[in-house]
Amino acid sequence: MRDPLGHDMRRAMTCGDRIMGWKTLDDMDLAGKRVLVRVDINVPITDGLVSDATRIERIVPTVRDILERGGQPMLIAHFGRPKGKVVLDMSLRVVLPALEAALGRSVRLIETLDGAENLTDEARAADVLLLENIRFYPGEESNDPAFAQRLAGLGDIYCNDAFSAAHRAHASTAGIAAHLPSCAGRLMQAELTALEAALGTPKRPVLAVVGGAKVSTKLDLLGNLVRKVDALVIGGGMANTFLAAQGLNVGKSLCEHDMAPTARQIMAAAADAGCDIILPADIVVAREFAANAPHEVLAVHLCPDDAMILDAGPQSVARVAKAVDRACTLIWNGPLGAFEIEPFDTATNAAARHAADRSRTGDLISVAGGGDTVAALNKAGAAEDFTYISTAGGAFLEWMEGKELPGVAALHGA
Repeated sequence: MRDPLGHDMRRAMTCGDRIMGWKTLDDMDLAGKRVLVRVDINVPITDGLVSDATRIERIVPTVRDILERGGQPMLIAHFGRPKGKVVLDMSLRVVLPALEAALGRSVRLIETLDGAENLTDEARAADVLLLENIRFYPGEESNDPAFAQRLAGLGDIYCNDAFSAAHRAHASTAGIAAHLPSCAGRLMQAELTALEAALGTPKRPVLAVVGGAKVSTKLDLLGNLVRKVDALVIGGGMANTFLAAQGLNVGKSLCEHDMAPTARQIMAAAADAGCDIILPADIVVAREFAANAPHEVLAVHLCPDDAMILDAGPQSVARVAKAVDRACTLIWNGPLGAFEIEPFDTATNAAARHAADRSRTGDLISVAGGGDTVAALNKAGAAEDFTYISTAGGAFLEWMEGKELPGVAALHGA
């Protein structure tokens, strides 16, 4: 991606948003208003410092837009899992330096709701306000109506820019929208637009790449995708389960043998829906799971009893590349092999770079998400050229599974 919203997303966001049923910052009069902005700045901390500021950097367009249009942002965020109690080690104070550096503005931490309701003159004069960890309050995760109303009383407009928390029905992600004029922030807008382009009204043919360790963790995802995409590549440990379900030997590979009936049901559903499932045609096997372990490339039906399948082979990569060439839209979730260690990252790297090349030339709309996915695409050097990469994790997966997200549904009703 060339900017925090993805290099093709700004053009995409100029149309279709109202059709999807939610408002954006463009629909709101922000001058002189305090805007309550739900953000996700739950960033990793190492030795008391933010070690990865990606999530902070991604909220910058929304905050700057509000400031430039005369509004005052009050950021609402969670940090860790304090479970409704004040936990000093989970204070948002630790992110203040990184937040101020990213925004280029002063940020004042408001430590309590009482303090937010009775702002000092210094706080009123601050460029940006940051409410202390919202999960310090038990009413947040229980979505207590009274708590949501109290939050709403802090501002004039509600802006949700935390798609990564939109699958949670919490007071600050869903309940508050019932009390204020509400809209999506720029990051939320980009996420929703990208996903709508990928699964809602996509340019066909649509190809999905789904990898990872276990079929059991992605049943809903696979069940939804086979009804919506034209072809589905299955890789990683999941592919072993599908191969075993077809009667092939997978040796000592990671495999959920008890999921074989389910795998066959998914393949049958795909056939009924006209979705082509693409499994490995050749495999890379080794006797130990270690970097640069002795390995060999074999036909998919020749896995030795004492070996593990750790990657897809070159014929499989060629098949994936052909599928990418045929596709107009690509959805990617999960690696094709054990991408963490060489040389078992080869298939993932090659396929990802091929998709990146087609995306860079504008021939492919590519949307990717999920923890391992982001890491794998970054490792392959392909992330920069994908149309959009979501860092939302669980929310991204639930959207792909076809589930309604409370934080998004709340904006529809606003």
